[in-house]
Amino acid sequence: MTVEYLKRAAKTASQEAESISDTVKGILDDIEQGGEAVARQYATRFDQYDGALLLSEEDIAAASAQVSQKLKDDIAFAHDNVRRFAERQRDTMQDVEMEIVPGLVAGQRLIPVSSAGCYIPGGRYSHIASAIMTVTTAKVAGVDHVTACSPPRKDIGIAPAIIHAAHICGADRILAMGGVQGVASMAFGLFDLPKADILVGPGNQFVAEAKRILFGRVGIDMFAGPTDSLILADASADPEIVAVDLVSQAEHGYNSPVWLVTDSREIANAVLNRVPALIDDLPGQNGDNAAAAWRDYAEVVLCSTREEMAAVSDDYAPEHLTVQAADLDWWLGRLRNYGSLFLGEETTVSFGDKASGPNHVLPTNGAAKYTGGLSVHKFMKVVTWQRATREGMRQVGQATARISRLEGMEGHARAADVRLAKYFPGENFDLSAQGDD
Repeated sequence: MTVEYLKRAAKTASQEAESISDTVKGILDDIEQGGEAVARQYATRFDQYDGALLLSEEDIAAASAQVSQKLKDDIAFAHDNVRRFAERQRDTMQDVEMEIVPGLVAGQRLIPVSSAGCYIPGGRYSHIASAIMTVTTAKVAGVDHVTACSPPRKDIGIAPAIIHAAHICGADRILAMGGVQGVASMAFGLFDLPKADILVGPGNQFVAEAKRILFGRVGIDMFAGPTDSLILADASADPEIVAVDLVSQAEHGYNSPVWLVTDSREIANAVLNRVPALIDDLPGQNGDNAAAAWRDYAEVVLCSTREEMAAVSDDYAPEHLTVQAADLDWWLGRLRNYGSLFLGEETTVSFGDKASGPNHVLPTNGAAKYTGGLSVHKFMKVVTWQRATREGMRQVGQATARISRLEGMEGHARAADVRLAKYFPGENFDLSAQGDD
């Protein structure tokens, strides 16, 4: 049996991508040339906000006072989970040292970047969880200075819960600025902020494009597109839970793909029949987003075997991958391409998005084929070093001289020659490109 599409996407994210690069580049250039004054102009224009851009301790305390104790407890719970998971990730990394050949010692050091800029969306939704995921992970990695940046609302400012979350997670400064101007301010070190060595966090297409353009001058977590999710479900799955989970991810945005891959026609049909009613029951823009995403981007794929299901999933390389099927250990061992994996109906992408511990900043648009999501590793540089005794460099020096000359790089060869001549006077080394042959 071949793979059968019971529902095909009418659109793809790449087809819908707007040509915004020139607009974003123009804003970045304006701000780099005009500095803080121009950044403020764009903030007034786009954010429609004229309040304080850098929050004081008093501003933070006032915002925290508006957050209910129950929500504070939930934020603390999520922060603790993310922190402990990030700490365990950090513990898997270590400095190393080894003797390559007698007398030549080499090693690696793990050094966190000095400054990070964490963008926290605040448009359609107040992304409290993004503050927790980005700021916490940077601080666990050992980043000296973390700027949290989030778009303010007109006449209000940043949502108090975002301010509270960023603060308890360790943000050194909080910048009330959104979009390209916020990203630029962190990258260029405006408003007395240190220039960010790396920019992380989700955002709209303008934020994503700004990060893409700045990549190289600064590091970024990844090239981000619309969030996407895939569910693998066999005949043992509960179609109600499958349908609810698909809709829960479709509400992210009108162009957020969701996919169901199954070996059960009954499950597929039940989900196809149930999803429209679940979408209709969502409030306001949530329902509008989910309806558009389901209509234009969702796919339902029928396979004949679980191996075929796994192969289809690996080809999609989803940002979020859920398995609601028997023999979860088989799936854990078999699946290769995903940003984060959710095994069994007892967990869900929503848990990962908000509070369970592993990071929710993940690769989209198939990037899970070659990268994972945000982690302490993204904030740390793995650098190498070496040291040698004179005897230890004898063989390395000869090999370097001969390889360099074969490549036509005489200057490199002479850097080896001069040391061999100094340390081993009177010895007749054959350092020609062809050696003794």
